[in-house]
Amino acid sequence: MNENHNIKIKKATGEIVDFSTKKLRKSLEHSGANDQTIDKILDYIFQNIYDGITSNEIYKMAYEQLKKIRSIFASKYKLKKAIYELGPSGFPFERLVATILKKKGYKTTIGEVIDGKCVQHEIDVLAKIHDAYSMIECKFHSDDKYICNIKVPLYIHSRFHDLKKNWKKDKPLEDVWIVTNTRFSEDAIDYANCNNIKLLSWNYPKGDGLKHRINELHLYPLTTLSLLSKDEKNQLLEHDVVLCSELIKEHYLLNKIGISKNRKYKIIGEIEQLCHKQLKKEHEK
Repeated sequence: MNENHNIKIKKATGEIVDFSTKKLRKSLEHSGANDQTIDKILDYIFQNIYDGITSNEIYKMAYEQLKKIRSIFASKYKLKKAIYELGPSGFPFERLVATILKKKGYKTTIGEVIDGKCVQHEIDVLAKIHDAYSMIECKFHSDDKYICNIKVPLYIHSRFHDLKKNWKKDKPLEDVWIVTNTRFSEDAIDYANCNNIKLLSWNYPKGDGLKHRINELHLYPLTTLSLLSKDEKNQLLEHDVVLCSELIKEHYLLNKIGISKNRKYKIIGEIEQLCHKQLKKEHEK
């Protein structure tokens, strides 16, 4: 394998870094592709990269090669970018977060408006489990350049305390979460840890971030699907379909947006491969 050790790449943030074969291989492993397939894709990329190439161009090359080999590999590989495609409103992201919590035993409501002591607050996701409620605030960004800095937990923490002072539901408001599809700054993490604010981002907490939870629960957003166009995905999102598993149940919508019978069978087949464990559990209930 002809590795390129001295290549510099440009990240989305504008930062110039060394190209890392190890990082690229690890990201390809998440697609489910075997070592032989990964080696083949790496060889292709090594032959086509150049000094100053963007990380997005490398991603596109890897994605297209995976798609040619097997669509499910491409779908899993693009998970992070698929989350960005859920915008711009942020509501589909809230739906995704609520579903993740439901799978962990929470009862959830989205967009509930509740009076605090001083002002009203719209809560992105209100989650209840056992004897307490949790206030979940979702910070969605359609670009990975954005970071949740310390202003975010400071603001949400003050809202949480205003709500607690006037809380009238049957069980106490116990804690507050902040969930983002990007990342938190170091001072935001320090402030949150100091004030018992739970944080959830793409890779935080380590080994239990959004990426891990989505893969563990097979809760893939429909934007991961490689067999749908961007316009088709947007049409389905407008019908309040966010997850691949939801599309299986409401597959008639594929007819409604003009998908042919042949393509429909292929799309459903891709979803069944992506979500087979989740679909099996739901069928067994």
